[in-house]
Amino acid sequence: MNFGTLKMYIDGHLVESSNENYKDIISPLNNKTIAKLSWASREDSIKALKSAQKGFDIWSRTPVVERTNWMNLLREKILEKKEKLRKSISYEMGKPFTATAEDIDSITDSLEYYSEIIVDQIESKELKDKDGTHLHKLITQPIGVVVAYLAWNFPLLNAGFKIGPALASGCSIILKPSELSPVSLYLIGEILHEINFPAGVINILCGDPNEVATELSISTIPKLITMIGSTETAKRVISDSSTSIKKYSMELGGNAPFIVFDDADINHAVDIGAAIKFGNCGQICVAANRFFIHEKIYNEFLNKLIKKAEALKIGFSKNLDFEIGPLITLKSRERIEKLIEQSVNEGAIIRCGGKIPENIDEGNWFEPTVISNVTDRMKIFHEEIFGPIATLISFKNEDEVLESANNTKYGLASYLFTNDKKRIERFVQELDFGEVQVNGIKYDIYLPHGGIKESGVGHDCSELALDDYLIKKRITITKT
Repeated sequence: MNFGTLKMYIDGHLVESSNENYKDIISPLNNKTIAKLSWASREDSIKALKSAQKGFDIWSRTPVVERTNWMNLLREKILEKKEKLRKSISYEMGKPFTATAEDIDSITDSLEYYSEIIVDQIESKELKDKDGTHLHKLITQPIGVVVAYLAWNFPLLNAGFKIGPALASGCSIILKPSELSPVSLYLIGEILHEINFPAGVINILCGDPNEVATELSISTIPKLITMIGSTETAKRVISDSSTSIKKYSMELGGNAPFIVFDDADINHAVDIGAAIKFGNCGQICVAANRFFIHEKIYNEFLNKLIKKAEALKIGFSKNLDFEIGPLITLKSRERIEKLIEQSVNEGAIIRCGGKIPENIDEGNWFEPTVISNVTDRMKIFHEEIFGPIATLISFKNEDEVLESANNTKYGLASYLFTNDKKRIERFVQELDFGEVQVNGIKYDIYLPHGGIKESGVGHDCSELALDDYLIKKRITITKT
């Protein structure tokens, strides 16, 4: 499938790059070209910044009702064109078609949710004056121009997490999708152009990060830089953007522990573990990386997880009905192969998978893999794997597994399976992660999502996300 030639969206127009450069976008499904995109230059970044500043000056003064009407119109148009958008995500990212519904749901839910809650969130608040001599009020205003760097693994979900709160708050936003999966967001640009969305409020461009992202970051125009991506990239962005004092909201890398005690429902834990590990080919920031399994049920859990992994349907089909897709690039697959090889050299055992599927000549496919006998002395224990590898570690008691689970620089998601109430009370307090999910998993637009340690600052989703896009201003009037 080919989505043709797509243009950037800047200042309300679909435009070519200033140097007329185009780039072929390659699908990880079969390594074939699926689109040709106008490829932004440094000059285009400057144009987007100027456009966003003009857009903010208008959008921030636009009545909330009018802003939410535009958000609802955009939501409706996305739903009208969801089939094409879903196919673009399948081909640019390598997702099964069924899995692409999450991207569409997320961006449309975000537009709806923030349009509904914004009025209550920006209401002014009167403050008490203990002397009775002054009137005080706390008002809320949009922070300014937002630059959003988006990861490639959930192209429209990630965009939705940023567009919703930005538009509702009154901010303009520059969206820079990953160069690996920009097609669906460029198609959103076409929708924005079609409905004559107010110029400058949303700008979409993609290009060489060393040119485009650097120019966006070093500018003093953005007041908030938000991103979903790796910790290393975030540090580089923060360094580049130190030309002025900016606010940051970042969801970064993870190394999630998945802890299963012997009193848990094993079949349920296996089902959840397989889904959160092998979904999106393991390329999820909240993916279970390290499976800590109590020694009494270790072998049973291992065998059940192997059966789950081996049963997954893999390999490209035109109807996109595979169950586990490929890795995003050949480089990613090579990295996974080296990580497995090193783990085996360090004493780990491959229980299933661990190789490129036979009889698949095209694409970046890799078999879902289960590795046992993993220890905290191995590199794979400390890496964000970002691939379809489940690593299993046996443990004896609570103290041991808590210490081992927290032995990571990351602090995004964690998962616990047990029916012991006292144990649950202890672990939700002592697991050093931004999220602790017990006996299941739930993510939604109204639930806060954020990490601690080197997994990020701020939040996506929920009303907490608005804190990053808004500023508080105190007003004091002396009584006369």
